[in-house]
Amino acid sequence: MIDQLRAIRTFHKVVDAGGFAAAARALDQSPAVITRQVAELEAHLGTRLLNRSTRHIAITQAGLAYAESTRQLLAGLQEADAAAQVATTRPQGHLRVLVPPAFAVHQLVPALPRFRAQYPEVTLELLAAGPVHGVDDGADLSVIVVSGDALDGDFIARPLARSRWLLCAAPDYLQRSGRPQQPADLRALDHLLPPVPEARHGVTFLAGAAAGDAAHDSSAPASVTLRPPAPVLASLQLDTLLAAAVAGMGVVALPSFMAAAAVQDGRLEQVLAGWQVAKSLSLFVGLPSRRHLPARTRAFTDFLLQAFGGQPEGDPWLVALSSATRPPALAQ
Repeated sequence: MIDQLRAIRTFHKVVDAGGFAAAARALDQSPAVITRQVAELEAHLGTRLLNRSTRHIAITQAGLAYAESTRQLLAGLQEADAAAQVATTRPQGHLRVLVPPAFAVHQLVPALPRFRAQYPEVTLELLAAGPVHGVDDGADLSVIVVSGDALDGDFIARPLARSRWLLCAAPDYLQRSGRPQQPADLRALDHLLPPVPEARHGVTFLAGAAAGDAAHDSSAPASVTLRPPAPVLASLQLDTLLAAAVAGMGVVALPSFMAAAAVQDGRLEQVLAGWQVAKSLSLFVGLPSRRHLPARTRAFTDFLLQAFGGQPEGDPWLVALSSATRPPALAQ
């Protein structure tokens, strides 16, 4: 099968150079290869483009018309190549990002002004309709949040961060109801939970030593599994549960990327700080492929990794929370 585009380019080089030998030198190919490509193009078109003699060539009327029309084609392809190369080397254009709503609201959007200041030629569209467990072909990049480390799908995933579940309640609620000292004490409190089986079948808590706190009393049980009572409020929208907890309705478990700011500013207080929910969330940047990534996609990926740590085991929000100065707990 003829490589028509290559043959067209060779034909133009022969015309511009004034002969097959000169075109062969310019293209660093043998004259026989150049002659064969032009002959294949003529056979494909069913017409003679060049009249040959032992000393020179002459372009035919059909060749003149074909050269003129295909020159415009080659110019358009050259412009398209240049545009594609610019898109690959300089961040610009439109980027569609698939992201869970809670992460978009509490973490991504507050960080976007920094990205915008650095890359003003990139526009963003956030697709934040619900949970994101994998890559969507309709998005250039996905922020994936999964329980544990399990990923399912054929795509590229780069670790972004880990987010622990934090047990929280409003300080005034805890003042009225009491601050639990052990996981079993949670049974006496009101619960705010999403209506999913994982939240109802039982939650395992790790004591400080098991969770990495060497100062915890090693004689205490290493772990406790508690089946929570029926919630006073259930919702799949974590922001609804966050608002209910801030309003003083009960105890809620939220990802650290949602709860840390509310704990830091005093709207919520961490409950059972010496214990840790065994399961955690893993966050990834998901890409359909590494090949031919536009510069805007690479720039946004690097921005996310820099902004949120890029560590598979690190929880940047929990680290920030433990190092921040928090208001003292109310007296019991």
